[in-house]
Amino acid sequence: MSYKRRRSQKIVAGNLQIGGSAPISVQSMTNIKTSKIGPLVNQINRLQNAGCELIRVSVLDFNDARAIKVIKKEINIPLCADIHFNHKLALDAIKSGSDKIRINPGNIKKKNLIKEIISAAKLENIPVRIGSNSGSLDVNKSREKSLGKQLANSILKILKYIESLRFNKLIISAKAHNVKDTIEAYKIIAEKTDYPLHLGVTASGRGEYAIVKSAIGIGSLLSYGIGDTIRVSLTDDPVNEIKVGYEILQSLGLKKREWEVISCPTCGRTEIDVISLSKKVESLLMNKKIHLPKVPYRIAVMGCVVNGPGESKDADIGISGGRGFGYIFKNGKLLFKVEEKKLLSTLLKKIKQK
Repeated sequence: MSYKRRRSQKIVAGNLQIGGSAPISVQSMTNIKTSKIGPLVNQINRLQNAGCELIRVSVLDFNDARAIKVIKKEINIPLCADIHFNHKLALDAIKSGSDKIRINPGNIKKKNLIKEIISAAKLENIPVRIGSNSGSLDVNKSREKSLGKQLANSILKILKYIESLRFNKLIISAKAHNVKDTIEAYKIIAEKTDYPLHLGVTASGRGEYAIVKSAIGIGSLLSYGIGDTIRVSLTDDPVNEIKVGYEILQSLGLKKREWEVISCPTCGRTEIDVISLSKKVESLLMNKKIHLPKVPYRIAVMGCVVNGPGESKDADIGISGGRGFGYIFKNGKLLFKVEEKKLLSTLLKKIKQK
């Protein structure tokens, strides 16, 4: 696998650059009706605080489309309007100030309607995301048995038409509900176009199962150098999509971490509560209760002194456990011994010391 990034065009949505040499961005989608402006804005602000760089909202009716004008005044990240079936909703959303439009070629099939959307987007100088999903393909009309190839062909077919309209401010996505077909679709599209690609595994589910699917699907494509922006689709609070998205990028070295907690999986040698300790440290970091002396900063919570300091030698500071006590270590070197009940408070005190 190569980490050399695929060259793509640079597209701008609001104040966010997508593709080109821009960092890979993390997106999410609201799960509140767009016309419920107050709750929706609160959710978008929560997402932005978690690191969301572009938000997508559903536009199901004209009240949703017109609410965008008000919402835009209350948020500080670009907004993408998600349109299905009714092309007039896209036209209204564009008039209301959307920074980007997403349409699905499986749900708006008539070329003259797509042409109207493209003309409006061209007039406002905003990009359009062409997003094909496995759930909206007409499989009966396809000669391809592979779902990945069907997704790719659906995108390539509509691209040919949109390019004939002399419009190229496009971002592409082709999401399946399984990893194999998702990867196949994106690899085909990546070879045949230079548009920025938005990655994701659609309808991935909830919990660990969904996180694993998304991490493998998105992570595999990123490791091939494919992808300019991502969304982790979870049946969960969308804030968790942002957290997982950043973890995927950070694990591949594509985003800088502010902090990282390295902790061991525990074994029979473990005689302190590593799980509880690591959770407390992570919680304090997430809630910004620990003021770090530098960024990035690594903290290790290890169960024993056999391999602890060595396995986490890149940590700035850490704990190695014993029976009823633990050691504080720094840069892989043991410093001193501490009672187990004082391990966390001592660790925090040591972090504060310059």
